[in-house]
Amino acid sequence: MPRRSSSAVTISDVAARAGVSAMTVSNVLSGRKKVQDKTREAVEAAIRDLGYTPNAAAQALASAAQMRVGLVYNNPQSAFLSAVLVGALNAASQLGAQLLIRPCKGEDVGNTGETMAELVRAGAGALLLPPPYCEIVEQTEALRAHGLPIVAISPGRELKNLSGVRIDDFNAARAMTSWLIERGHRRIGFVGGPENHFASQSRLEGYRAALAEANLANNPELEVTGDFSYDSGLIAARRLFALQQRPTAIFATTDDMAAAVVSEAHRVGLDIPGDVSIAGFDDTPIAVKIWPRLTTVRQPIAAISEQATRSAIELLRARNFSPDKVVSKHLPFEIVERDSTTIALHSSMKCPSVLEG
Repeated sequence: MPRRSSSAVTISDVAARAGVSAMTVSNVLSGRKKVQDKTREAVEAAIRDLGYTPNAAAQALASAAQMRVGLVYNNPQSAFLSAVLVGALNAASQLGAQLLIRPCKGEDVGNTGETMAELVRAGAGALLLPPPYCEIVEQTEALRAHGLPIVAISPGRELKNLSGVRIDDFNAARAMTSWLIERGHRRIGFVGGPENHFASQSRLEGYRAALAEANLANNPELEVTGDFSYDSGLIAARRLFALQQRPTAIFATTDDMAAAVVSEAHRVGLDIPGDVSIAGFDDTPIAVKIWPRLTTVRQPIAAISEQATRSAIELLRARNFSPDKVVSKHLPFEIVERDSTTIALHSSMKCPSVLEG
């Protein structure tokens, strides 16, 4: 029987010749192990007989459909989420996977579980969880019962029940606080995040540790809680600037909150950094779009997300996922010095070297 042109031969033709379904042929082409040897041999013989050449684009689409990674998110306007999406999309496109994203209506067990289940129903074989969803799942055994890989993005601290990729938030906050102390600041305001985020806890502990190491008393009036947003940073700044003895430096644990502190300082007529030094966390685009440009902790969010996505896809491809095997990967952080900070008056302390951005 003469062969048909390979461009005219379809996967259905191969399936008919081998006496199997088109899905079975697809499984053979993609190298999936669940096809029996006898069936595989029949499909391979049909491919040879018909001169079938798989369409590369179709194969890529089929591969992506088989490898779907779900991402839970909230606050679509945040710079953090934008960086997470960039990293996840980079990894997914490079590794031939499809990224599914779903917004979560609330930061609680019920809404988190519902969103995860929706992604699983949509075909996600692995899940990516940024804060606070990784914290919620970490502490809720029922939400880890899907039997698929779950990887946390920037969880803020080591997790016992989930794999994750992060920086060392505790040491990053300690390093920034120590950096301000070494420039002569003794009253350092701290704008933290919501208590249900592990990153908030770790950064507050790092701030307090640096004060203790410098023999500085922890002053509760200098600690203000925000929710990582710009608006909460405005409220925090008003509280700190209203103190009878205001701080000479303020460390806000996101750039959005730090930018709000800068804005409020301008509003009340304070010079930055002459009257108050201001530092942030993350090094998102807003850090260089305000004036003065923001000194900050550089957290490589996109790289963290990309690594987390790669880990999820690798676990999905390996098909030997064990929920008991938890792997935590760390990426480095940096302190980036810009125009929003200066050495406090009457300071003779030595300044360590830092990255200038």
